[in-house]
Parts: sequence; structure tokens; C-alpha cells
Amino acid sequence: MNIFLPVYDVGAWLVHYILPFIALITPIVFFHELGHFAVARAFGVRVETFSIGFGPAIFGWTDRKGTRWKVSWIPLGGYVKFFGDLDAASTPDRDAAAGMTAAERSVAFPFKPLYQRALIVAAGPVANFVLAIGILTAFLWISGAIVSPAGISKVQPGSPAQAAGFRPGDMIVDINGRHIASFDDVVATVALRPGEPLSVTVERAGSEVLLHVTPRLAVIKDQFGEIEKLGQLGILGMKPQWVHFGPIGALREACHTTWLIVQTTLDMRTRLFTNASAVSQLHGPLGIAKLSAQVAQISLLSLVKFAAFISVSVGLVNLFPIPLLDGGHLLYYGFEAVLGRPLGARAQDVGFRLGLAVMLGLMLLATWNDLVRLKLF
Repeated sequence: MNIFLPVYDVGAWLVHYILPFIALITPIVFFHELGHFAVARAFGVRVETFSIGFGPAIFGWTDRKGTRWKVSWIPLGGYVKFFGDLDAASTPDRDAAAGMTAAERSVAFPFKPLYQRALIVAAGPVANFVLAIGILTAFLWISGAIVSPAGISKVQPGSPAQAAGFRPGDMIVDINGRHIASFDDVVATVALRPGEPLSVTVERAGSEVLLHVTPRLAVIKDQFGEIEKLGQLGILGMKPQWVHFGPIGALREACHTTWLIVQTTLDMRTRLFTNASAVSQLHGPLGIAKLSAQVAQISLLSLVKFAAFISVSVGLVNLFPIPLLDGGHLLYYGFEAVLGRPLGARAQDVGFRLGLAVMLGLMLLATWNDLVRLKLF
């Protein structure tokens, strides 16, 4: 019996999973919080704390404007705490607000005009989109990319595509009204829709033809041995081509890729409430740590592209209208704009509690999925 095995396992996890995860998530979180911070400073809000991670601080410092910058022990996010906020979730400190002087109110977040508060809150997710586009633009400009045309080279016998009338040489134009620019778009769109009828427009001999097909469910193993359940049509794409991009072309392609990630993420989140198989694909911190380690094994550039994907996902999820998230605050501001006054304290408190319950539920579900994938259960 090797009594040192648990120590070895902890060390292996630290090197192969935890460190790549921290290297991936830390700059994404920093950039998100930097968006909040920069716009808040521009509008004259006093920033009390800028934290990467939660819990006790590992180290930190205070800048000349009184902001406490720190790196904390739990690397699962971060926050910026403004003057006038009660906590890291940006809950207004109503007791403190009642006793503020005019000078203090001028630098307190809750007393800023509605449009300024909305822009400060939205700046975090926007920063994530900007970061992703910047990463992808640099990647494409420097190294180019393999691009697969949205054409069909082969239709597998007995497949849904053959039954629906697809032919070699067809160029796929759109799926369910969604524009298709490459075969990667086809794969990403179809993979999430096993068993769902699709309307596919193809270009054939200079004319557009509308076809109806239902992807079959395929259970496959990826290159890391992970089991995936995907929708497939039974078609093969045309030969990929290596494409070099100039700065404008790289930016255009980066924006398209970012939009594709947004569409895919929205599809996946929507299916959490309608599709049991989609729920099983939800990843938590452990799953993302494992994925980042696996991608890092492929190449540094692959890890960079994965970072862009995670950055878009973080920005988009933060825009969901769930209290505690940026989107929840924007939802409250929307009510404030319509009503002409903030929501009542009780309504906001109930919303924050519901938001906390939703977030904890999703976190527990994602963590359970991760533990099952890691064969701990």
C-alpha cells in the first residue's frame, strides 16, 4: 500500500488542473472587474476594494486614491466594491447612505445618475467581449486559421442527411434561419439539437433549396476520452484551407467567432430548462479546470483560444437577468427607469435571495456533474 498516493494525487491535481485553471481564469476575471473599475473611476465613484478571488487576502496594497487591491485565496471570481455598497454583491448600504454628507454622496455609487450606474455595471461584461475579440484578432492576425467551407463533400449512407436529400457539393447557407459561414458553424449548430427538426437552406447549382432534417443522437468519445452526446446529420465537410488574415479581416473573423460563441452559449443555457442531456453537459469550476488542462496539453495557442471562449461565456452569463449578477442589477435599473424610482428595499432583498438560491443551485448541479465526470461518484 502506497501511503504517499494521496499526496501525489494532490500534487498532480495542482500541477495539471489547478494551476492551468488559475492561469486561465485570473486574467479574465481581472479584465471583467477592470471594466467596472475604469468606468466607475471615470464617473467619479470612489472604489474601496478591487479583489481577484474571494475570501482572505493572499497579498494586497492600497493605491493613492484609497482603493485596496488584493488577491484572495478562492480563485472563483472577483469583485469591485464601491463606496456606498454594503457588500461585494453591490447591495446598497441604506443605513450608511442616510448619514452621508453631500461630499460623500458625490462619490457614492448609489447616488450616481441611473445611466452612469448602468454603464458601470455593463462595463464588466463588455470588457469580457472586448478581451475575447482582442485575443482572437491577435491570434488570427499572427497565425491565421484553418477554415472549413460550409460545403458537403460526402453524405453517409443511411444517415438523416441522405434521407432528407442532401447531396455532395451542396453549400449550407443557413440552419433555422441562422446564417452559416463555415462547416464549424454547422457542427456547432447541429451538435446541440439531436432529435430536433431543422430547416436547412443549401445552395445547389446556383439555386437555393430548402431541406428538412432531424439530427440523430450520437454518443462519442473525444480525444481526451470524454463521453459526449451530440446531434449529427451524417455529412462530411470539404477540405479545410489555411487562411491568413490582415488586421481588418482578423477583426471581422474574431467578431464572427465571438458571435458564434454567444449563440452557442445561449443555446446551451436555454436547453438547461428543456433538455435533460443538456443539464448533464453543464460544467463547474472543476470541469473547467480539467478542460483548461486538457486544452493546454494541445498547445499554448489552443489555450489562448479557449480563454477567449471562457471570456465570452463569463461576459454573457453575467448579463443574465439574475440578481447578484450584473444582468440582475441592470434589470433593477430597468424597473427604476420605468417607475421613476428604485424598487423597494424588500423587493430588492427578495430578488437577491432568489438570485443567490439560483446561483447556488446551478453551482451545486455543475459541481455534481464535474464529480461524476471525474468518476468520484
